[in-house]
Amino acid sequence: MKMTSKGQVTIQKPVREKLGLSPGDEVGFREDSQAVYVVNETTRGTAQERENRAEALIRGLRGIGRKAKRIRMTSDQLMELTRGPFNDLDAP
Repeated sequence: MKMTSKGQVTIQKPVREKLGLSPGDEVGFREDSQAVYVVNETTRGTAQERENRAEALIRGLRGIGRKAKRIRMTSDQLMELTRGPFNDLDAP
């Protein structure tokens, strides 16, 4: 396998099929003392592990949402907060 001047390599079809790689998948490399391995980063872990991580993330985000202080703002106040004072638009 040759590497291009841009650092690109082609992963042979049998390897792509074995790893379940498709266009757009994230590919990583793992190294130990003897070799470097190609890893499909998109599908790390079993389906159940990925589902458990997703559920844990959702639970965490819901908890943050419950603890967040609710601030009532008009849309004009929110726009000013995100874009700056409205009166600056007419300044030279």
